[in-house]
Amino acid sequence: MFSFQLLATDGAARAGVFSTPHGDVPTPAFMPVGTLGTVKGLAMEEVAGLGARMVVANTYHLYLRPGHELVRRLGGLHAFMRWDGPILTDSGGYQVFLNGSPKPSRVFSICLAQSVLKSCW
Repeated sequence: MFSFQLLATDGAARAGVFSTPHGDVPTPAFMPVGTLGTVKGLAMEEVAGLGARMVVANTYHLYLRPGHELVRRLGGLHAFMRWDGPILTDSGGYQVFLNGSPKPSRVFSICLAQSVLKSCW
């Protein structure tokens, strides 16, 4: 399902291909940030047209707005973002800490991450 193939090294630097069920990502890679499920100011077709192969989303921000139930109702994160390629999701743990939110339980954390990916609740 997921794999990494090392293609070249030069000192500490390395190049390779990260393979996911949604496509391959040559590394190193530029990953535009779509914190709330969109890269501000660009349609996802434009993001792809600029050469992005993977985007980043923030699970905590998506949980707060628009909410996991809406994302699920709209077909999951890929459908919500209108992005067929790989998505790297940041848990949002830093934002929980920064905003002084109550410390989430382990079960809540797992369900929060999975809810955006359609497999919880």
